[in-house]
This record gives sequence, structure tokens and C-alpha cells, in this order.
Amino acid sequence: MNALSITILGFFFGFFFGTGCALAVMYSIYTGGYRHGVLDGLKAEKSDRYRRWALWAEKQLKKEDARQA
Repeated sequence: MNALSITILGFFFGFFFGTGCALAVMYSIYTGGYRHGVLDGLKAEKSDRYRRWALWAEKQLKKEDARQA
């Protein structure tokens, strides 16, 4: 094999498979976690987990506001 064919194979495996795997991982995170979190947030009755994390997020925002003031 010459250098050109090795370069083409390296580019193909590195770029196309690497980008494709990264996109697949991001899509699975979106469909599994983010979308479920948004749907949970739109429900009329919030779950215990949602309420616990909402309190944590409010505390973090207050800490950041206190640091900036």
C-alpha cells in the first residue's frame, strides 16, 4: 500500500466513523435524557426527582447571583 491509500483509509476511518459515532452518542443522549427531562418538566404534577433537582438549581442560581453582587 502506498502513502495515498493509507492516508485515504485513515481519513475515512478517523473522520467518518469518528463523526458518525459522536453524532450517534449525542442523539442517544438527546432522545434518552434531554427529551425525557423536558417532558417531565411540562407535566402538571412534578416527580420527586424533578423537584429535588429544581431546588438544587435554584440554590446554584442564588449562589451565582451572590458572587456577582
